[in-house]
Amino acid sequence: MRLNYHPDTDSLYIHLVERSGVEAREVAPGVIVDFDSEGKSVGIDIEHAQNIIDLSSIQADSLPVKIKTA
Repeated sequence: MRLNYHPDTDSLYIHLVERSGVEAREVAPGVIVDFDSEGKSVGIDIEHAQNIIDLSSIQADSLPVKIKTA
């Protein structure tokens, strides 16, 4: 997962996977979910992000993180 904040539009895009979206649906005011050709969600776009979420910190709990070794 990857997060990109765009200050010029105050939007936050959450890349769930590295696949292209072919369809987008607004699921709530200002929240758009992108779907791939199989109907699986690939990303979430949050417009006017600073009005919806706190962008000052990110916290992750209980993620199944694999540590890469050289």
